[in-house]
Amino acid sequence: MPWQVQLLYRCQQSPQMTAVGARMNSIISTFDITKEALPDLLLRIGQGKVQIPDLQRSFCWSDELVVQLLASISLGWPVGAIMLLEQGNGSWSFHPRLVEGVTLKQPPPPTHLILDGQQRVTALFMALFSGNPVKIKDKRTPKTTGRWYYIDIAKALDPQVKRSQAILGFNKSRIKHGFGSEGKAIDCSTPQKEYELGLFPVASSFQYAQWRKHYSQHWQFDAAKLELIDRFEREVIKRFEHYQIPVIQLKHELPKPAVCQVFECTNTQGTELNFFDLATACFASADFSLREDWINKAQRLKQHRVLHVVRETDFLSCVTLVATHYRRQQALKAALPPQKLPAVACSREEVLNLSVEQYKRHADAVAVGYEEAARFLHGQRIVLPEDVPYQIQLVALAAILTVIGYPHESQRSRLEQWFWCGACTASYTSWHEARAARDMLEVPSWLVNGGVMPTTISDALFNTNRLLNVQRRHGAVYKSLSALLRKQGAIDFATGEALLDVRHYDDPIESHHIFPVAYCKQQAIPVAQYHCLVNRTPLSRLSNQKIGGKAPSEYLRSLEVEGIARSHLIEPETMWNDDFDAFLSTRTQNLLTLVSQVMGKAPAGARLEIAPPPPNRESA
Repeated sequence: MPWQVQLLYRCQQSPQMTAVGARMNSIISTFDITKEALPDLLLRIGQGKVQIPDLQRSFCWSDELVVQLLASISLGWPVGAIMLLEQGNGSWSFHPRLVEGVTLKQPPPPTHLILDGQQRVTALFMALFSGNPVKIKDKRTPKTTGRWYYIDIAKALDPQVKRSQAILGFNKSRIKHGFGSEGKAIDCSTPQKEYELGLFPVASSFQYAQWRKHYSQHWQFDAAKLELIDRFEREVIKRFEHYQIPVIQLKHELPKPAVCQVFECTNTQGTELNFFDLATACFASADFSLREDWINKAQRLKQHRVLHVVRETDFLSCVTLVATHYRRQQALKAALPPQKLPAVACSREEVLNLSVEQYKRHADAVAVGYEEAARFLHGQRIVLPEDVPYQIQLVALAAILTVIGYPHESQRSRLEQWFWCGACTASYTSWHEARAARDMLEVPSWLVNGGVMPTTISDALFNTNRLLNVQRRHGAVYKSLSALLRKQGAIDFATGEALLDVRHYDDPIESHHIFPVAYCKQQAIPVAQYHCLVNRTPLSRLSNQKIGGKAPSEYLRSLEVEGIARSHLIEPETMWNDDFDAFLSTRTQNLLTLVSQVMGKAPAGARLEIAPPPPNRESA
């Protein structure tokens, strides 16, 4: 079974394709497996009947790859199947473009698009059918060069010679310098010189009769020469003329998400394709440039530093959330029964089902929603891209603000509660698309109508275990704690400035241990305890340098930061006494209280109790 067929089965089995699979009677019924003669396929490509999706990367093969491909074809060896998508009268299509090397003034609408095998068929078309040199990529530079290919007739008929060694590439002038006997150039600049050298131009493979006529005339029908090229025709040329390429043909009835999934999986080399690239190709068929529109939107969003984190896929997901929200609202107004209400979603499948009209209708409003989100985040002291706990939560936030507008005072306090419940409890770590969709379904109604509390809030749980067990200094929980400390006015140890001001002027803020690692190791404090979030706080690089590996009592005295320590919810007495256990206990409770306040929920779990130190702690 060809690997592409196995891939079709795997795509159908993937979680993303579950909904698509439910709409398909059978994956077998949506594609055919056949063969096509190489000359016929290349002819259809040359006529523009077979093209490629416009988002396909350009031809980028090296000389060695082209030689290996031609060698395999000349031996009749398999070179893999190609995958074609049948073009019908469906509601969607990729924007097509001609295969490289094809020049047509008015290309016809294609009957098929190449989803997999573009590089192979492009190389074969250029070498065998275009009448022009193959544009190959130089290994050492980004430049492309033209290359003509020849087969050494004598070497090709010698069973002791590897076929790839019988194939030579020449530059545009058809002169290969320094490779002949005694280092002389090999000159194929005229047909007569080709005949003399016994080199057959690969570009003449499908016009062999004409080439043979001129070759025979050149040698005045010499019997030995005619016998040689007759054998060459039987053993090599016939391989090209009768070569059959396996073709997997997807029918046009195949749903768009299924085609996009297959296309994404088959194109894994070079730059990875995402659903934005696929949507761009689909939108282009409606004469709308999604990429150009995104460039304009991105320039607008990047006026806000915190929105530098927004990617094109995030923006498209946000538009999809908003579009599906309004679609559901219309269904509710039409009094459809609950089981027939359309879902609010931003899954890959839903994004790919977004129409150009829906995008145009909501994209500008979503851009405003992101700007309102930046304003909201600034109020939470989240001002830089790296401060955002979850990009997908920002997608949900922007979508919510697109629908309700900037919140008034009571709505704002509830929106803050939702935001911190999602960020502090790491609710968006897994099943994040489903979480964003649920929030889009629940939060606007709760904010505007005072409906049922969103699940993100009702299910939120933050306790001492999260503070003590989480150690990721770049994770969502640490980012949330840092923002909350900045919001309540935390001050930098060394500069005496509010952390928000230090951050505003681009001084690096780092996660630093309050009880330094070197000191903790000397005191035999367990690694899990001194690396936990309770023993970390955001400080400037200068503060980090001045603290070094000193005992807290020592740097507290030199920096005179007793009052500043309290702005980080640290009890100075525990630092003066170098009492790690007391510090861990009191700061855990202080942080727990802070988080519980912004979440609007009572602290979860009992008061922290620190286990007694190991026996060797005192001696250490």
